[in-house]
Amino acid sequence: MVRRTCVVDGDTIWLEGVKIRIADIDTPEISQPKCDYEYDLGIKARDRLVVLLNQGEFDAVTIGSRDEDQYGRKLRVLQRNGRSIGDQLVAEGLARTWSGRREPWC
Repeated sequence: MVRRTCVVDGDTIWLEGVKIRIADIDTPEISQPKCDYEYDLGIKARDRLVVLLNQGEFDAVTIGSRDEDQYGRKLRVLQRNGRSIGDQLVAEGLARTWSGRREPWC
């Protein structure tokens, strides 16, 4: 089965026509960064997410009772073999574990 996935940034993707916010992480902004460091790290996070998603099948899992964020994106944790892909970005220093609010990167 071929899945159509488009990576928007390090924590947002389109999967089969559905916009998804990766619920367990926060990555730097690339569309409206506050500094060069945030932009550069955001590009690295986005590019790394592309590589990780292209490594094989993954699941988009609903966690908790909230289905969507305030922007209408579906909240999902991306997992492969039961392990969070977001956790891998955190371990590589490209993301933070989501605390419930955005923290500054600059």
